[in-house]
Amino acid sequence: MTASIAEGQVGAVVAAMLYQRGVVSLAEACRLAGLPETDFIEAISVAEKALADRQPAPDRWPRLKLPPDFKLSVLMPVYNERRTIREIVERVLAVDLPKEVILVDDGSTDGTRDIIRDEIEGVQDVRVICHERNRGKGAAVRTAIAQATGTVSVIQDADLEYDPNEYPQLLAPILDGRADVVYGSRFIGGGAHRIHLFWHYVGNKLLTTLSNMLTNLNLTDMETCYKVVRTDLLKSLPLRANRFDIEPELTTRLAKARARFYEVPVSYSGRDYSEGKKINWKDGFHALWCIWRCQF
Repeated sequence: MTASIAEGQVGAVVAAMLYQRGVVSLAEACRLAGLPETDFIEAISVAEKALADRQPAPDRWPRLKLPPDFKLSVLMPVYNERRTIREIVERVLAVDLPKEVILVDDGSTDGTRDIIRDEIEGVQDVRVICHERNRGKGAAVRTAIAQATGTVSVIQDADLEYDPNEYPQLLAPILDGRADVVYGSRFIGGGAHRIHLFWHYVGNKLLTTLSNMLTNLNLTDMETCYKVVRTDLLKSLPLRANRFDIEPELTTRLAKARARFYEVPVSYSGRDYSEGKKINWKDGFHALWCIWRCQF
């Protein structure tokens, strides 16, 4: 009996290690661990917190010199993220910066809205806005921008692909006066990376190259989630995109506003479609049209 329990624990640990390193999918890891998806994700979260308590994380980034009235607006579009919504909000709130989280639920139908209503709405520094129907990431981002009151805004997806602990390195070029806009690039170094889906990588490079040709920028990752922008500049942009074409539209509008761009490396833990990834080839065509429309 004891040996059986020990073997089960070892299996769960191995499954967690393989999943976090991108070797197996979430479904495969749960099968190896012998746990339902919700229990498996919760077990990983508990283990990470326990490890952090025993061994405090090193100060990876230089401490920022914040203006006295500084506040970061975290713009979080959410659609059907019941498995990750609790943890991503916890991670964002744990970052030691003055902040507000503007969470826009874009018509979720998988129970995400119930979790937000019961466990997140009313939490200090979090504001919740709900779309009655699904309108797309761009629409949710635009709703959040309209409500932002911070000095600087950052777009934060509600999955766990990007690490909020990297906010300081993203903010540094803006706070020291070098930049108006900072993009977190997945392709210029940074921390650990789960291997990208090949065709997503190819599509990203194609869209980034076309965007660069028309904006005269030399970005390496136009499609990144982590776009950090001075809020006053962000609010001045005439944004119309409703879907994932918000990424090229933001880039083109910011370039036309002659914003000063910087890129910094970020880590990335991409997921696949079995784990809830939503962007697809149709969004690539929307992005192509958006790049052309915004430029001309």
